[in-house]
Amino acid sequence: MNLSRASLQTRTVLDNGIVVLQWENPAADIIAARLFLRAGSRWEHPQQAGLSHLLAAVMTKGTEKLSSLEIAEQVESVGASLSADSTTDYFLLSLKTVSADFPAMLQLAADLLRSPSFPDAEIELERRLTLQAIRSQQEQPFTLAFDQLRQIMYGGHPYALSSLGTEATVAQLQRQDLQLFHQTHFRPDNLVISLSGAIDPAAVIELIQQVFGNWQAPPTPLPALTLPAIDSQPLRATLPQETQQAIVMLGYLTPGVVPASNIQDYAVLKLINSYLGNGLSSRLFVELREKRGLAYEVSAFYPTRLEPAQFVVYMGTAPENTTTALEGLQREVDRLHDQVLSTEELQTAKNKVLGQYALGKQTNAQIAQIFGWYETLKLGIEFDQQFQEEIAAVSAEATQRVAQRYLTTPYVSLVGPASAISSLELSPP
Repeated sequence: MNLSRASLQTRTVLDNGIVVLQWENPAADIIAARLFLRAGSRWEHPQQAGLSHLLAAVMTKGTEKLSSLEIAEQVESVGASLSADSTTDYFLLSLKTVSADFPAMLQLAADLLRSPSFPDAEIELERRLTLQAIRSQQEQPFTLAFDQLRQIMYGGHPYALSSLGTEATVAQLQRQDLQLFHQTHFRPDNLVISLSGAIDPAAVIELIQQVFGNWQAPPTPLPALTLPAIDSQPLRATLPQETQQAIVMLGYLTPGVVPASNIQDYAVLKLINSYLGNGLSSRLFVELREKRGLAYEVSAFYPTRLEPAQFVVYMGTAPENTTTALEGLQREVDRLHDQVLSTEELQTAKNKVLGQYALGKQTNAQIAQIFGWYETLKLGIEFDQQFQEEIAAVSAEATQRVAQRYLTTPYVSLVGPASAISSLELSPP
C-alpha cells in the first residue's frame, strides 16, 4: 500500500489497485463520495453508442440481492443520495450521506458496482426514456447545431456522438452488451474513490478494505483503447430547420488536458474562453449583443477532455442576421490573432477563472468530484495548485500566441430556416 499526503488530503493505493483520495472537512457531519471508472463512451464500439449511459441508468435498479425498490428504500430511509452517471471520459457513481450511515451506503455502492443484475424490465424502461430524450433533443436548435458540429469535427471518433447514443444504436442494445461492458471495465484497478467530509482517514481506509478488499483484478489487463484519428480539415455544415432563430456555431480543435506538455496551452485557452464568453461582461456579449443587438444568446465553451477538445463560440440570432452573426463571431476570434489583451482585460479574465474555480470547490460533493476527476485523468492532486498557478502566469502575449496556433480556420455549424442559411452552404468556412 502506497500513501502520500498533500495538505489535508490523502492519496492511498490499495493492494488491489483501487486509488482512494480523502479530503478532511469536518465543518458538517456529511460525507460525499465519487467513485470513478475509466469507462465512459470513449470505450464504446460505434455500433453500441449509448451503452455506458444505459448501463448507468440501469445500474441502480437491482443487484443480485436487492430489487430496485429495496435499493431506493435503503437510500431514502436515511435521507442519503445515490446515483450513477456516464460521460465521454468516465463512469461515475455518486453518494452523499451523514457520516453515521456512510458504511452502509458504501457497502450498497460496492454491491451496485460489483454485482448489478440489469433486470430486463428496467433495461426496457430506461431504453424508452433514453430514446425519448434523444428525440426531444432533435427538437432543440442548439442541440442540433452542436451535434452537427461534433460530427464534422470528430468523424468516427467517440467525441462525435452524444453520450446518449443514437436512436439506432440504443434500440439494438441487449442485456448481454451491458454485462460484457461491465465485466470488462468494472474492476478494482480501474477505480478511483474520492471522498470529502467528516472523515477519519485511517478509519475510512479500513472500511474500504473491508468492503472492497476481496475484489481482485482479473489476470487479463484492461483492453487497450485505440481510437480513430481526427481529421483536422475544417468543414462547414448546414441543417435547414423552420426555427424562430438561427444557431451559428464555430468550433476549433484544441488540446485536451493531457499530456502534461499541453497544460500551459490548456490554461491559456481556459482564460481566452472566459474572456470571450463568460458572463454579461464578456467580449462576445458586450460587442455582439449589447452594442450590435445581434444575439438572443451568445457565449463560448471549452470543456476539459482527455482527447483533443472543442473550443466553441456560438450565437442564437434572428434568421435574417445569420450572415452578420457568422462574420461577427469570426471577427471577434480573429481579433485575438492581431491584438494582445490589455492589462485590464487580462486581469479581469484571470479573476473570473480563478474566482469561479474557487467557487466550484465549496461543497464536499464538489471537492470529491474535482479531485476524483483529476485522478481519473491521471493529472494527480497537484494539478489543483498547478492549474491556478498556470492561470496566474498567463501573459497577454501568450493569449495571442495560442490564438494564432489553435483558433484559426473554424469548423462551422449552422441551423435555421433554409432562406437564412442556404446562401452559406457552399461558402468556404
